[in-house]
Amino acid sequence: MNEAAKPELAGRIALLGNPNVGKTTLFNRLSGSRHKTSNFPGTTQEAVLGRITVDGVEHQLVDLPGIYALNLDSSESSVCRAVLNGNLAPEGEAPAKPDTLVVVADSTNLLRNLALVAEAARFKLPTVVVLNMVDLARRRGIHADESRLSEILGCPVVAMSAKSGENVDSLSGAIAKATAPTAAVGDSEADAERWADETYSAIAAPAPEDIDDDHDALTDRLDRAFTHPVLGIIAFAAIMTGLFWVIFSLAAYPMDWIDAIFASLGGWVEATLPEGAVRDLLANGVVAGIGGTVIFLPQICLLFLLISLLESTGYLARAAFVIDRVMRPFGLSGHSFVPLLSSHACALPGIMACRAIPDRRDRLATILVAPFMSCSARIPVYVLLVVILFPESPTMQAVAFAGCYIIGALAGLLSALIARRSFLKGKSSGMALELPSYRAADLVLSLKTSAERGWVFLKKAGTVILAISILLWWLGAYPNVGPAPESEALRTQAAQVETVDPDRAEQLTAEADILDERYATQRSYLGRIGSTIQPVFAPLGYDRQLTIGVMASFAAREVFATTMAVQVAGTDEIEDEGVQNAIATAQRDDGTPVFTTATSWSLLIYYILAMQCLPTLVVTAREAGGAKWAFLQLGWMCGTAYLSAMIVYQTLRATGLG
Repeated sequence: MNEAAKPELAGRIALLGNPNVGKTTLFNRLSGSRHKTSNFPGTTQEAVLGRITVDGVEHQLVDLPGIYALNLDSSESSVCRAVLNGNLAPEGEAPAKPDTLVVVADSTNLLRNLALVAEAARFKLPTVVVLNMVDLARRRGIHADESRLSEILGCPVVAMSAKSGENVDSLSGAIAKATAPTAAVGDSEADAERWADETYSAIAAPAPEDIDDDHDALTDRLDRAFTHPVLGIIAFAAIMTGLFWVIFSLAAYPMDWIDAIFASLGGWVEATLPEGAVRDLLANGVVAGIGGTVIFLPQICLLFLLISLLESTGYLARAAFVIDRVMRPFGLSGHSFVPLLSSHACALPGIMACRAIPDRRDRLATILVAPFMSCSARIPVYVLLVVILFPESPTMQAVAFAGCYIIGALAGLLSALIARRSFLKGKSSGMALELPSYRAADLVLSLKTSAERGWVFLKKAGTVILAISILLWWLGAYPNVGPAPESEALRTQAAQVETVDPDRAEQLTAEADILDERYATQRSYLGRIGSTIQPVFAPLGYDRQLTIGVMASFAAREVFATTMAVQVAGTDEIEDEGVQNAIATAQRDDGTPVFTTATSWSLLIYYILAMQCLPTLVVTAREAGGAKWAFLQLGWMCGTAYLSAMIVYQTLRATGLG
C-alpha cells in the first residue's frame, strides 16, 4: 500500500510559498527522511509527500511547487490552484481539499510575499502563515509584528527559521489551532497587492539603527557584478566552467570504479555459469544493462548537487537574469540555460532540470532541443573521427573537437527558434523571478536533493535502459550461426602446429576468433537489419559496416566505436592502438576505404545532430507529457542529422574528397 495513503494518516497539510523562501527546507525538517517523490497526474510537476505529527497524530505533508502567484498561467500555479480546490492530488492519492494550508513567507522580503498570502486567504482553508528566515531578517534590522499580522488575517502566524530550527517546534501547535482567514482581500490581483501594501505598513516596524548596512552594501556590489550585461556573463561562464570541470574531473573516478565493478561482475558470471544463453543473457544483457545505467549516476548526482548549492546561495537566480538576454532572441528564457548546459554532461539530467522552467512552451522547447548539446557519450565518437580526419595534427583535432560542441549548441538554439515560431508559437512570458537574499550554501539540503534526483533517475530511466540493453543484446547475439566457414581451416592448422610452434597456434586461433566474431555480427538480427537498411544510408556514404554501427548506437552513441572495432578487428578493445589503426584503414566489401574524408565528415555531422539515445526519448516522453513529443524529437533530430550529413558528404564528394 502507498505509504503516504495509509489509513492512520488523519489529514493532509499543504505547504505553499514563493520560490527560495525555505519551503523545502521546512518540509525536510518537518518530515525528516519519511518522504517520497511522485508526480501530479497529467503534469510534469513533482509532488513531494511526507509525514508530520500533530497532537500525536500523523498527517500527510505535501510540498507544493514554488510559485510567485496563484493566478499565473503556468503549470505550477495551475497545480497549486487545483490542489487547494480539491480537484487534484499526487499520484495514488484521492483528490480532496487540504485540511490545513501552511503558507511560507520570506521575512527578509515580506512585502512581496504577502501578496501570495492574500491570494491563499481567498480559499478559506484552515491556514497557518510562517514567517521564515527571521534570523536573517533580524540581522538586517527587519522586524515584523507577527501578532498584529495574525489579528489582521484571523489565523495563526509563526515566526521561525527552518534552517536553524528556531521556533519550528511551535508550528505543530499552530497547525492544531489553524482557522480559516477572515481578512477581506478582494478578488483581483490589484486587490491582493493593495492588501499586501496596507498590511505591510501595519506590521513592519521602522528600521532600527542596528540595521546591517554592510550586508546591504555587499549585496548591492555583488548584484552589480553578477547582473551586469558583460561582467555577469563573464562571471557565469567562469562559474559554469568550474562546475563542469568539477563534474568531469570528480565523476570520472566513481564512473571508472563502477565500470570496473560491473566488468568484474560480468566476468564472474561468465566464469561461474555454464556456457549457454542464460550466461550470455546475464553477463552481456542484465549486468551490462545495469552497469550502463548506474555508470551515469555519479555525473547526475554531482550535477544536481552543484546546481542545488548554487541555487541555495542565491546566485542561480542572478545567472538566469543575465542569460535571459542571450536566450530571448531564440524564443527561450534564462530559465532554459542551466538545463541546456547540464545536457553537455548528459541529456537525462538536463531534461529533468527543465521542470524548473515556469512557462510550458519554453519548457517543451528546451526539452526538445536539449539532446543537441554534445553530451559525454558522444566523446568516444568525436575522438575516433577527428583522429581519422587529422591523424598528424593535434591542433586541428582540438579545433574540430571544439567545433562539434559549437555546432550542436547552434543547432539546438536554431531548432528552439523554429519551434517557438511554429508549433510552440505564442508570446513568450516574461521571466518573473525574485532575486533572493545571498545565503550560505545549504550542503545538507543539497545532498538530499542530489540523492533524490539520483533515485528518481534510477527508478524512471534505469528500468527502461535495462530493457533496451537486453533487447539490443538479443538482436546482436542471435541467431546463433556457429563458426565462420573460413575459421575451420585456421583452427585445424592451429591444432597441427600447437606442439611445435605454440605462438603460431595462438595467432591462428586469434584470427579464427576474429572471423567468427565478424561472421556472427554480420548475420545477427542487428547485422541483418543494418544490411537491409544500408541503402537508406548510402547517400550519406555509409556501407554495411557503418550502417550496423549507426543502428547499434541508437542504444547509446558510444557503442559506435566498439561496434566498429568488433566488425573490423573482432574485439571491443577500442583503446588499443592497433585496433584504432585497423578501424582507420578498414575496407568495404568492394575493397575501397570505409573512412574516406567525405564519409568521416558526414559521420561526424550525423553524430553531432542525431538523436541516438533511446533512454533520452523515454525521459522526454515522461517530462514533456506524452510519447508524441519523443517521436517529434526523434524525427526532427534524425531528419536534421540525415539531411546535414548528406549535404556534407555529397558536397565533399563533388569536390573530389569522396
